[in-house]
Amino acid sequence: MALTPGLAGAESNGGVRVMPLGDSITEGTQVPGGYRIGLWQRVAAGGYRVDLVGSQFNGPAALGDHDHEGHPGWRIDQIDANIAGWLRTSNPHTVLLHIGTNDVLQNYNQSGAPGRLSTLIDHITSAAPTAEVFVATIIPLANSGQESAVRTFNAAIPGIVQSRAGAGKHVHLVDMHAVLTAADLVDGVHPTAGGYDKMAATWYAALRSVPGSIGSTGGPSSSPPASPSSSAPPASPSSSAPPDGGRACTATYAVTGQWQGGFQAAVTVTAGSAPIASWTVAWQFGSGETVNQVWSATVTSSGAAVTARNVSYNGALSAGASTQFGFLGSVSGSPGTPVLRCTAA
Repeated sequence: MALTPGLAGAESNGGVRVMPLGDSITEGTQVPGGYRIGLWQRVAAGGYRVDLVGSQFNGPAALGDHDHEGHPGWRIDQIDANIAGWLRTSNPHTVLLHIGTNDVLQNYNQSGAPGRLSTLIDHITSAAPTAEVFVATIIPLANSGQESAVRTFNAAIPGIVQSRAGAGKHVHLVDMHAVLTAADLVDGVHPTAGGYDKMAATWYAALRSVPGSIGSTGGPSSSPPASPSSSAPPASPSSSAPPDGGRACTATYAVTGQWQGGFQAAVTVTAGSAPIASWTVAWQFGSGETVNQVWSATVTSSGAAVTARNVSYNGALSAGASTQFGFLGSVSGSPGTPVLRCTAA
């Protein structure tokens, strides 16, 4: 059973107010409720109390809170024209922003899209200066020409976010594009149910990485804290030998963006000749780098030593299959390219 879209029913539970903000991908076109279903389930399972807010209302009856601010077909400028009123009405503590897909689909002044996004973020942080604002790169599109435009737009987002964060704004990057592929799209634009759930897992991991963005847990956590040994230096080279069954993996590292004092990196993990159930990547920074914000992995650090482990949705890989995680980091000079050690189970 799906509830009819319309004005919000104000299903307030007194929890931390979170506004899902964007277009049809936030609304849940093709899969009513979209990523909000999986996000709600993870939040509830983690023992958090969250109140989704917004002027719109839709999703299946099983979704515990149907309020959102997703507007099918809307561009960045249309969201920006209404954001001040929505923020006054909903007063969110946290904003989940995924917007820009329709700027690409409508071929609407695409060169100006990063500037429009910058202005929208500035309006949000001005109207709600204490809110935690999570800005996502937009998900892929199946059309190759449009996907090229998506990548151009997305390439500007880390610098936009970093400049605001560097100015003391509560703005955080979520690399949603890295999580999905065209295979996760039901119609070339909107995710399948599985694709929306990947988005949900990525939002949830990002929220949990920023203390207070969804309050504090009052119940069981969906991912237990790392054991004390997880922050130890990387294991000796012998740890990269395939365990019983020939399970193995390789990992490659690439700096995908750089600005004064900061950088963005992506790590691609590829399974060997046999399927794997989980992976761990370890490396040693050599240029004074530190990791600040991570998506699609759980990272622990001890000095220059870094260990990254898969999250729930990207640990299992078939033979030869790949997945990717990424992070934002700080560095005083130019970031290096460390040697990675990948182990699989």
